[in-house]
Amino acid sequence: MKIVIVGCGRVGIELAQRLQQAGADMTIVDNIAASFKNLPASFEGLVVEGEALNEDVLLRAGVDKADGLAAVTNSDALNAVIGQIAREVYHVPHIVVRNYDPRWRPIHESFKHQMVSSTSWGAQRIEEMLYHADVRTVYSAGNGEVEIYEISIPAQWDGKLVNEVLRSTASIPVSVTRAGRAILPSDDCVLKTGDLVHFSATMEGAQIVKDQMMSAERN
Repeated sequence: MKIVIVGCGRVGIELAQRLQQAGADMTIVDNIAASFKNLPASFEGLVVEGEALNEDVLLRAGVDKADGLAAVTNSDALNAVIGQIAREVYHVPHIVVRNYDPRWRPIHESFKHQMVSSTSWGAQRIEEMLYHADVRTVYSAGNGEVEIYEISIPAQWDGKLVNEVLRSTASIPVSVTRAGRAILPSDDCVLKTGDLVHFSATMEGAQIVKDQMMSAERN
């Protein structure tokens, strides 16, 4: 798989290391030559110095043969434009852009780019960890608008139906694991103490479940 990374900052370097471990063939582009000095000695990809908006720079990076492109600079404008050029001009099938300033999210959304907002996602994860200690996040979709959570069924909920526990429309049961065996739960699935329940929910839905758990503990 051929991947082009635009931006050799902290995000770009971490991404390059992960992709290399996965066996990807990659090129990383940056307009500051000194940025490449931060790459680990084990980095085996190509580096291209220059402005990513320059056609020659993009072609030297192999964008015309790329399977994917990640625009991860600290400029939302540059990330948006590079993503659009990669899609419209070079027909790169997989494009992900970094959202640096949350105020730019509507712009990226208007381009219909896959987007990762470290600021918004990070702030939401911290909030969840502060408020949802008993409701653990195991998977995050998008920028955290919908996540999959895990809870362990307390003794107070032994014998309850799954739709009693997850009665909110903002929570959807995904699986129930008992004695190491997972099932897809029906609405009339009876829960047992110690069951691991995974459910998909918004943050509001997760809060409802947590409130129910706290209420059960008090009773």
